[in-house]
Amino acid sequence: MNLMQILDSSGKVNSELEPDIPEKELVKMLQYMILVRLLDEKGMRLQRQGRISFSIPSTGQEATQIGAVAALNPEDWIFPAYREPGMAFYRGLPLFDLINHWFVNEEDPQKGRRLPGLFGSKEHRYVNPSAPIGTQIIQAAGAGFANKFLSEKAVNIVFFGDGATSSSDFHAGMNFGAVFKTPTIFFCQNNQWAISVPLSKQTGASSLVDKALGYGIPGIRIDGNDILAVYTAVKDAVKQARMGNGPTFIEAVTYRAGPHTSSDDPTRYRPKKELATWQKLDPIKRFENYLLKKGIISDNRVEEIRSSYDTEINELITKAEKLPPPSLETLFTDVYSDQPWHLREQFEELSALQRMND
Repeated sequence: MNLMQILDSSGKVNSELEPDIPEKELVKMLQYMILVRLLDEKGMRLQRQGRISFSIPSTGQEATQIGAVAALNPEDWIFPAYREPGMAFYRGLPLFDLINHWFVNEEDPQKGRRLPGLFGSKEHRYVNPSAPIGTQIIQAAGAGFANKFLSEKAVNIVFFGDGATSSSDFHAGMNFGAVFKTPTIFFCQNNQWAISVPLSKQTGASSLVDKALGYGIPGIRIDGNDILAVYTAVKDAVKQARMGNGPTFIEAVTYRAGPHTSSDDPTRYRPKKELATWQKLDPIKRFENYLLKKGIISDNRVEEIRSSYDTEINELITKAEKLPPPSLETLFTDVYSDQPWHLREQFEELSALQRMND
């Protein structure tokens, strides 16, 4: 299937397909792409220094997450995999929440119970992701059915990688969504690698979007490094879902420029020439060039954005690193509204043991 593209690799736009996005929103989209890239750099560096335990980068995939969230309404639910943190920040999640989450301190909204990078926020309709592959797909389809049953206008978008299309949860979610016409957008981030397993070992089809046909779901294949193509595809899918026409499958062809996680070494399995080729298609640089050519932004403004975020992140890291870990009591809270006797007893025993060791 053809690849939908609005911005070419140099940032030149196809004016016939160019979406009508206010200049203020375009600048915001660039800002959050830059923020995501900087957070990746900081997170990986902190992990390598032994200051945090784990990091999940999304370098090279900034356009997919920011282009998609810009096309959604605030009431729409996001079911991320784990390379979509920019969507939460775009909706207003405080940056300090993530930094505290990295350091697993007393201000960590997840209270140290989640793998660093796997965070969620009910307030921002950003669902907690899980490490197992594809589980969020059936959750999003089910939540979409609930939206439809309750006559709510909210649309659900679910993200997953090319590797997840080989999972049983992918089949169950796609089939359920198609049969019941749930307002669900199935968004595949085809970044070419499922950790060390290449795309060629995931499917015998010529492209992943071909899978949509078998379920009776309309599908579109887009350039995932083109933020305008992402925005347009998601905007169209949202419109169809709100009209009651059911789900859409989007295959965004992109590339995971960094490691799978801080525990991975991609140099052991990924060709250097392949990485070099994709680095020339950098989504941030492409969008920058587009905005520069349009006169919407200047080189100085781009540098100001980077510098401002760099300073803010560094200041938040300094604060977060000084905070103590979550209190012992948090191990026993948030499960029951009225704490049962056996949890109170366990807490008292653990507290006594802690006092003996202090």
